[in-house]
Amino acid sequence: MKLKNALRRPWAWVAVLVVIALAIALQARSGDEEREELDYSRLVTALNEDRVESVTDKVRDHVIAGELADGTEFETAYNPDVGGSELASALEAARERGSLDTQAADAQTGNQALMVLLQALPFVLILGLFVFLMMSMQGGGRLASFGKSKAKAVTKDSPTVTFADVAGADEAVEDLREIRDFLSEPGRFTGIGASIPKGVLLLGPPGTGKTLLARAVAGEAGVPFFAISGSDFVEMFVGVGASRVRDLFNQAKDSAPAIVFVDEIDAVGRHRGAGMGGGHDEREQTLNQLLVEMDGFDSRTGVMLIAATNRPDILDPALLRPGRFDRQITVDQPDVVGRTAILEVHAKGKPVDAHANLEIIARRTPGFTGADLSNLVNEAALLSARHGETEISMASLEAAIDRVIAGPERRTRLIDDDQKRVIAYHEGGHTIVGHALPHADPIHKVSIIPRGRALGWTLSLPTEDKYLVARGELIDRLAMMLGGRVAEELTIGDFTTGAADDIEKATATARDMVTHYGMSARLGPLRVGRDSQQPFMGREYGHGPDYSDEVAREIDREVRALVDEAHDEALEILVANRAVLEELADSLVGGETVEGEALGALLDRVVQRPSRKIEPLMNGDGQHPDGSTVVSRLRRAAAPHQRAPAETQPREGPEPPRP
Repeated sequence: MKLKNALRRPWAWVAVLVVIALAIALQARSGDEEREELDYSRLVTALNEDRVESVTDKVRDHVIAGELADGTEFETAYNPDVGGSELASALEAARERGSLDTQAADAQTGNQALMVLLQALPFVLILGLFVFLMMSMQGGGRLASFGKSKAKAVTKDSPTVTFADVAGADEAVEDLREIRDFLSEPGRFTGIGASIPKGVLLLGPPGTGKTLLARAVAGEAGVPFFAISGSDFVEMFVGVGASRVRDLFNQAKDSAPAIVFVDEIDAVGRHRGAGMGGGHDEREQTLNQLLVEMDGFDSRTGVMLIAATNRPDILDPALLRPGRFDRQITVDQPDVVGRTAILEVHAKGKPVDAHANLEIIARRTPGFTGADLSNLVNEAALLSARHGETEISMASLEAAIDRVIAGPERRTRLIDDDQKRVIAYHEGGHTIVGHALPHADPIHKVSIIPRGRALGWTLSLPTEDKYLVARGELIDRLAMMLGGRVAEELTIGDFTTGAADDIEKATATARDMVTHYGMSARLGPLRVGRDSQQPFMGREYGHGPDYSDEVAREIDREVRALVDEAHDEALEILVANRAVLEELADSLVGGETVEGEALGALLDRVVQRPSRKIEPLMNGDGQHPDGSTVVSRLRRAAAPHQRAPAETQPREGPEPPRP
């Protein structure tokens, strides 16, 4: 078995061929080394004295090989241009006397075979390596199976996943239960004329459980499950992807009823014609074959295609139309109830402290996906084991939140006192501005311990899941983002590169407010620009801006106005709370982290800003704040040729001519 596995590796075959070539070379050389080197003059003398039994003239090599009368084999090299006539005369005289047996060889066959082998060896190695690569790309299978599908089949006997293992996606589970019933009891639906959906597309961010849901459907229905990634269809050879699609669906039809799950289908289902480059695209051919296969099976085949993607915006419209993916199920990030259920699933079977409150952890993790929560529980278990605890404590769970959000602590990084104070001022600025503004999220912790790539961080979490964000909240977020930069300006009279990430986020938020959310009073409710400017990711290649240079300058002015306003807001807050800022910075330099009651006692002294009234685009009575009427602009006056309603009724007689 070990020899068989070793021969599957390319270096083993290379070593075998090299050993064979060396053996042949040594064989040829050993045959040559058995002959005695005889000088030219001694050979001529031996011929004249009839002491040579036989000779062979290797013409091309200019070598005389033979055997002396005493049985000694010899070999003599000669130059035909120097003394060749003397050697020829001696050979001729010995033949006439009958004392010499002579023959001529056109070339030495052993050396010739060796040269041919050594010249052919590189080509043999390249051919062997190519064959091995083609076989290895098929998992060591046959060469003819290169176009076969790479799908992993999960049979009924394999460990199954059921809907009981899925938490936090109740709506998606409810939709997929019907798919399970279609596969397990098709007669109940076909009896009243319903047809089974051909495909189900699972949409959602990474880590929300799309693959888990597909496996749960297969586990509940008890049917074969073929799982494959979209990238497995695409190879460097044209036609391989289409061949694998055909083979995959043929396998599924032979095992029907069955489920085919294609993960990351955007790898092959991207909009045709998108991106750079021209000519025939192997990915497009694979997509065409996939579309054909989806049209080729009906409800009687019992094959269900389930696909997952986190980029539905770049999928080809032909793939999304009814009749192919009849159902599109969104698997979004879980809410607080869903996060609690997910934490309970991942905590099942683990020694969790009875005082650990998973609901509190769920409230502190808004925006976390199922994968994030699984990682959180695992990190908490690792931290508890590192501290020698036998159960996962609440403190470990809270520390794991910080680790997942901001990264691991880097206490080994040496930072001098001056830089520590600058970092403390920076984080204190974020904290005080965030607490003073009415629409900002509550501050839970502030620390100057380096985590990940950050030198310090301020943890602010919303009190509830938010699905809508008002303009006032975004403006307060801008001020909080710039709080660190403003604190540096106020305290050290200069600013550092530490605010680079804050400035980037603030600029992006302000630009989105103007161009995407329609929150600019000057531009109004306009959507300007596109979502993606990456030509390889969608259909934007070759498209210029959809707005004029004048609008671009207006956008820049509005973005500048929002950022300047947020900067001034943060500056006023920190000037009014300078004493609290200094005290918070002292606490951070001394203890590195401030949270809980100590943080609350400091923030209670912060002067709160009143809730600002955002200037509306129009009043409730349909007028601008300056008194100009808006609704009247929407009323169209009747054209001169239009008649009053009473005069537009049909009447007898010819139709009057139109002006």
